[in-house]
Amino acid sequence: MKNQHQPQGGNLTNLKEFVLLGFSDVPHLQWFLFGLLVVMYFFILLGNGTIVLITRLDSALQTPMYFFLGNFSFLEICYVSITLPRMVYNLGTQRRTISFIACAAQMCCTLILGAAECFFLAVMAYDRYVAICKPLHYPLVMNQRVCSQLVIGSWISEIPAQIGQTSQIFSLPFCGSNQINHFFCDIPPVLHLACGDIFVNEMMVFLGAGIFVLVPFLLIIFSYSKIISTVLKLPSATSQAKAFSTCSSHLAVVMLFYGSAMVTYFRSNTSHSGGTDKVLSLFYTVVTPMFNPIIYSLRNKDVKTALRKFLCKQFTEI
Repeated sequence: MKNQHQPQGGNLTNLKEFVLLGFSDVPHLQWFLFGLLVVMYFFILLGNGTIVLITRLDSALQTPMYFFLGNFSFLEICYVSITLPRMVYNLGTQRRTISFIACAAQMCCTLILGAAECFFLAVMAYDRYVAICKPLHYPLVMNQRVCSQLVIGSWISEIPAQIGQTSQIFSLPFCGSNQINHFFCDIPPVLHLACGDIFVNEMMVFLGAGIFVLVPFLLIIFSYSKIISTVLKLPSATSQAKAFSTCSSHLAVVMLFYGSAMVTYFRSNTSHSGGTDKVLSLFYTVVTPMFNPIIYSLRNKDVKTALRKFLCKQFTEI
């Protein structure tokens, strides 16, 4: 399909920077949003950083499940740091410009880390599947070598594809407005500014979303269908409750992240609304990283015990 922006007289604007409109449509809330996002960023760093620390230091958490959780929490810190500091900067200074190169770099990093998060959630679901459905084989299947390979694969396997997708988008001609109706350089609002036919780019977005979002999601659904089937066969209600409790935290994070990401990337460019896109993006870029440590710590006895031990040790040493 052709985008609504067309070059006049065959002339294209050689854009050197974009303007991130962000929350400029609510000028009376600028300082409130600034303070709110600063607090949220602090809690994201503190909560996820604490999980990374205790999963590394506590001997009781040296298992595949917590190895994945520690890496996932570190990923959340990296992911949110791509977008949230610039949002805070833009709100605090009211300077919303971002260079062409910086915008491309932000989009590329966001796509890479977002895809890595999808893979990590699938890996964590697979870990729970093996632990619950094949407990006798768990130590053999999820050994240190396999866990390391899964983590490394989740971090780097998507990099070439996302670099290629970003290069393709930013090689498009841009004309007319340079205002991105978003708070970071995401694919839908940037494509909205491109000139001419963007059908191929939209198809590449759908293909990328299918590979990096839908396929891991289907693997998670498959894993949990097997888990639920196995848990329901357990003779003890206590055992069932324990198994469901172990998995419920992961499922909550999956629903938060995938729900918003899939709606955003599986819609056509013409059906995107600036306000809706910004709300959905907040869920998978800010809300999920903030609630990740809360969900895992409040519903996980091992994490709470390790956290208490860590805090007691720190206060004792003061």
